[in-house]
Amino acid sequence: MRDLLRLFAPGQRVFIAGSSNEPTGLLRAMAELELPERLNFVQFPLPGLNAVDVTAWNNSATLTTFFMTPTLAKADAQRVHYLPMQMRAVFDYLAEDLDVCLLQVAYDRDGVLRLGPNVDFAAAALSAAKVVIAELNRGIKAPLGCPRIELTQIDYVFESERTLAAIPAPKIDAAALTIGKLVTELVNDGDCIQTGIGAIPAAILNELKIKNDLGLHGGLLDAGGQRLIAAGNVNGVRKSIDQRLHVTGMALGDSDLIEWLAQEPTVIFRGADYTHEVRAIAQLDNFVSINSAVEVDLFGQVNAEYAGGKQISGTGGSVDFMRAAKASKGGRSIVAMNATARGGTVSRIVPQVDMVTALRTDVDIVVTEFGVAQLKNLPNRQRKDALIEIAAPQFRDELRG
Repeated sequence: MRDLLRLFAPGQRVFIAGSSNEPTGLLRAMAELELPERLNFVQFPLPGLNAVDVTAWNNSATLTTFFMTPTLAKADAQRVHYLPMQMRAVFDYLAEDLDVCLLQVAYDRDGVLRLGPNVDFAAAALSAAKVVIAELNRGIKAPLGCPRIELTQIDYVFESERTLAAIPAPKIDAAALTIGKLVTELVNDGDCIQTGIGAIPAAILNELKIKNDLGLHGGLLDAGGQRLIAAGNVNGVRKSIDQRLHVTGMALGDSDLIEWLAQEPTVIFRGADYTHEVRAIAQLDNFVSINSAVEVDLFGQVNAEYAGGKQISGTGGSVDFMRAAKASKGGRSIVAMNATARGGTVSRIVPQVDMVTALRTDVDIVVTEFGVAQLKNLPNRQRKDALIEIAAPQFRDELRG
């Protein structure tokens, strides 16, 4: 570990791969070291997977994050800097100025060293960093569709043997089930889809088993997408680019998903400069972006990141996909969410959102368990009426105001 310490210097900017490619074993070892002062770490973490607070390592370490998590909410607020930035822009931001890159690598079934199973910003970080430190995890097989990396590109290898943290399967309640059915009615055979993660996306993916010849191009793949690919509902045969291939930036799931990806060459992992790039998605006809929200207001503005006066998540990639859907021939952007929060006591259709993540011009369709609001081409008054109709009944009169 002394050799590792020599690779750090005071004031460096250090990228940490996030999500399912966080080098967690390496980070645990680094927490025991006396690291230099004023290190500025940069990460796009996800709750439930990334729970390391680097600001606890010493009194001068700082973190620039693009996504807030419960762990970071408890950290020293003066040394955690939230940067609102969409995922496509994060890629370019990271390519500009980094000193050290920390990530995870693994060998695939054929003995080829690869990144993964999350590569959203890896190429940007590798291109910018002067030093590359990798955790070589011998406890997993790398997905066949992840990019290769050569040992000569790595300055220090930390070996581990661990399984990846699993994302628990979401619980699909009656409201999510209804939303899943409504969204599925908006998807046609041959469409190319993008979804997020959580109960509502899981319900949607479950319902899509009645559709055929779907394509997949998005930021993540989970067990629901795996099932659709395995069953043949998602086959990519109608995609104008990446035909018969399924494009994702990361895999989020359990060991079954990772083991399946180790044998599945049709799932291709690409960086956010491709998965979230409008010029790429514009070549895909009938691209359907499906994302969720904290709240939507009567103008059609979307808040997907802010609640109770606090930043609870991040801008993420939803707006990238919404705008890309606008550029796709036949594309649609859908926001799917529960009509209420806190056990039905709070409406998520509101007069005005607390924070604007997506503009009113970004959203085509809003879906709750009470129906579908087709906002595209609707003037303001009709937008308001359409959104009130899909609010929970107990809040409609108040919203009409």
